[in-house]
Amino acid sequence: MTDSPSRVAVVTGAGRGIGAAVAARLAEDGFAVGLLDLDEAGVKQGAEAIVAKGGKAVGVALNVSDAEQVDAAVTRVADELGPPVVLVNNAGITRDNLIFKMTEQEWDSVLDVHLKGSFLMTRAVQKYMTQEKYGRIVNLSSTSALGNRGQVNYSAAKAGMQGFTKTLAIELGKFNVTANAIAPGFIATDMTAATAERLGMSFEDFKAAAASQIPVQRVGTPDDIAHLTSYLVSEGAGFVSGQVVYVAGGPKD
Repeated sequence: MTDSPSRVAVVTGAGRGIGAAVAARLAEDGFAVGLLDLDEAGVKQGAEAIVAKGGKAVGVALNVSDAEQVDAAVTRVADELGPPVVLVNNAGITRDNLIFKMTEQEWDSVLDVHLKGSFLMTRAVQKYMTQEKYGRIVNLSSTSALGNRGQVNYSAAKAGMQGFTKTLAIELGKFNVTANAIAPGFIATDMTAATAERLGMSFEDFKAAAASQIPVQRVGTPDDIAHLTSYLVSEGAGFVSGQVVYVAGGPKD
C-alpha cells in the first residue's frame, strides 16, 4: 500500500463468501474499502484484516433493504474513507421453494435484498460518483437468471439485476460511470453448502456432481468472481458498460 489517496470502494454482502473475497481483492488493488453486511462480526473482521495488511477499511452492519440504514452506512464510509466511487452490489439471500409452496415472505425477502437493496445502495452512492465524474458499479446476477427449479424468487431477482445494470449504464454513462453485471455459476460458498445440506448431500458430493456438468470440470471459487470484479472496476475497463458476464466455467445463453 502507498500513502497516496485511495479511491474508495463499497462492497455489500462482504461478511463472507464472494463479498469478502471481492473486498480483500479490491484492498490489494489499492482501494480503501467499506465492507457492508448484516453480519457485523464478519465485516469488522474483514476490515481488520485489510488494515492489518496496511490498507484502509471500515466494516459497517446494515440491512440493505432499509433506506435509512443504507444512507447512514454510505455517509459513514464517505466520512471515514472518502467519497465512494466503486460499488459492488453483492448482498443476497436465498429462500428456495417450488412456486406452489412459496410464501409471500419468501418472495418479498429475496426481492427486497437483491433488487431493493441494490437500488437503495446505488441511489446513495451514485451522487458521489456523479460529483467525482467517475464511477464503477458491479452488480451480482447469477446463471439462475436463466431459470432454475425451486428458485422463482431468486431467478426473478437475478434477472432483474441485469435490466437494472443496463439501465444504470445508460443513465450514468455521461458521468463517466460504468455499470456491469457478473453472473456466477456454481461458486463454492456457505450458501451453496447450505443448499447441499438442504438436499441431504455432502458438500463434496454436491460439488463433484456440479463439476461433472461444467466444461472446465470444476466449480468456481469466490476468487474467480473477485478477479473479474477487479478488472471491471479498473481504469482499463472504462469502455465496458452495460454488460452481463457469465462466470460459470462454460458458455451460457
